[in-house]
Amino acid sequence: MDAIYDDFLTTLRYVAFHSISLATSLGFATTDYAQWPLFAQMWILFLGSFVACSGSAGGGIKMIRAVILYKQVFRELMRAMHPRSVQTVRFGKMAIPDTVLHSILGFMFIYVVTIVSLTLLLMATHLDLVTSFSAVVACLNNTGPGLNLVGPATTYAVLTDFQTWVCTWAMLLGRLEIFTLLVILMPAFWRP
Repeated sequence: MDAIYDDFLTTLRYVAFHSISLATSLGFATTDYAQWPLFAQMWILFLGSFVACSGSAGGGIKMIRAVILYKQVFRELMRAMHPRSVQTVRFGKMAIPDTVLHSILGFMFIYVVTIVSLTLLLMATHLDLVTSFSAVVACLNNTGPGLNLVGPATTYAVLTDFQTWVCTWAMLLGRLEIFTLLVILMPAFWRP
């Protein structure tokens, strides 16, 4: 990225600003980071999936879920090496109950299924993979701009009405939390 900006400090300033902007759901862009290498663009999109705090209105996986999920993966690796050992997932000094671990794994499954399903739905409307995937991830995480046609130098106005509704659905799922919205939509929720 040094070829794009004059020096390393300028590069670092732009990267830090845009990483924080997308990760905190601000979604403000001061430069067209679509000109950056694809690795940097994808890395910023990836960070926007995890960096929101548990109490924030930002969408995505949230940092606490990511940390607990990482610890759960480490526990499973240890169990594979030492099947008889008792491994407890801890957050700080508190042991995380298996019910919480199962709900996080369930959330991750729904999160990935949502991204894949909505990306495929947008691709079925003749959008390219990068635009479809980044639009869904950006809307689900409430980060703002995506990549390619919905990148920082453009808007979502290039999308058709149906594509906009798909992105709106993704944004609602991300802002209201996937489980909450899906529970409300289940018929069993409305039965007395």
